[in-house]
Amino acid sequence: MAMPNPPHPGEFIRETFIEPFDISIRSLAESLGVSPSTLTRIINMRSGVSPEMALRLSRHSVDPQRAG
Repeated sequence: MAMPNPPHPGEFIRETFIEPFDISIRSLAESLGVSPSTLTRIINMRSGVSPEMALRLSRHSVDPQRAG
């Protein structure tokens, strides 16, 4: 039985942070404290998520005031 491929982290970030709040990659990157090019590479599925980025995203998702 074949297992389905899990979504790329960039797809998850787009669906969880960018689309629901209608924010730009630039503003999310600023809120996370990373460069827009770093976040763009992840969103466009050209790069994975480092442990440090995972921590930044988890801290960001806990504080809804930072989402907008």
